[in-house]
Amino acid sequence: MTIATMPSRGGPLDQLATISGARGATDLRERLANLGRWVKSDLVEFEAELSVLPRGARVVHQAAHHLLDLRGKHLRPLCVALASRFGDGFTPRTRGLAVAVELVHTATLLHDDVVDLAERRRGQPAACVVYGNAASIFAGDWLLVAALRRIAACGYDGLLDKMLTVIDEMIMAESLQLERRGRVVADRAEYFRIVEGKTAALFRWAMIAGGRAAGLDAACETALEQFGLHLGVAFQAVDDELDFADTGTGKDPLVDLREGKMTFPMVVALERDPSLHARFTALLADEAPDRAELVAIANAVRATGALASTRALAEEHAQRAIAALAPLPAGPARDALETVALASLERQS
Repeated sequence: MTIATMPSRGGPLDQLATISGARGATDLRERLANLGRWVKSDLVEFEAELSVLPRGARVVHQAAHHLLDLRGKHLRPLCVALASRFGDGFTPRTRGLAVAVELVHTATLLHDDVVDLAERRRGQPAACVVYGNAASIFAGDWLLVAALRRIAACGYDGLLDKMLTVIDEMIMAESLQLERRGRVVADRAEYFRIVEGKTAALFRWAMIAGGRAAGLDAACETALEQFGLHLGVAFQAVDDELDFADTGTGKDPLVDLREGKMTFPMVVALERDPSLHARFTALLADEAPDRAELVAIANAVRATGALASTRALAEEHAQRAIAALAPLPAGPARDALETVALASLERQS
């Protein structure tokens, strides 16, 4: 597949650059535009590698490609590519690691949509709706096996074991969230245990993988891992904030709460206004909540200042991610990672 035959729609970096410009962040817009040009060939090669994943007639293949073809943000593969730029860059072995991390991420989404009874993903019907829950689960399993095989084939010492550890962390975080589902409790420590396992762990692995491909020493690899940790927390905090945002999609607010998940705005709102506990509990018990009540509860959460606190949390961890890069050599790769951390605050989906 060549650049000419790649999908023509703007990629995530282009979209973020446009959003940043619209918000007046012209410096970030220029940084994102430069970053997009710098890694364009890497992303094209990544997309080409991803496209060779078998497209058999089996429903498992169809369900997997249903989600893969919708093209997510590819932020985790981008992290692999940028970290590798501290060394030899996006070699074929490194590309295999970038594909692997995207396959693991996609597998978790296929599984999540079954667990959450989700009907849509990336603006389209979820794979579990189109092909059924069993097909979606098996497709996720198939992608996990494909990812682990790619990591093993790349031959970097310890990376397969690290991915197995990360998958274990993700499962335990999902299990904790499942155990707490339906309980209205303001527990910050529990929130961060879930986020660091469910979201940040895979960002950490992406950074370690890129650093290992670059041949960095242990101190620099640890710095990259810390960057991934804080980037993941910032990413999730923005997600939590977006659950309350009016994006013009017509999506009802409080989707996370209705699924029984306690996000950071909800934790903060409960701390500041305990009377919300009864309203949250009633909402969880209502199988068909009134939209007016959903909007009213969302407004009550906003009134506590919880969204501002969530934005502050995201900004804090984006800055901590940038600070973690201090041991790494100055230059384009470090600048690019700083840009990614800042851009994570600008996304709208």
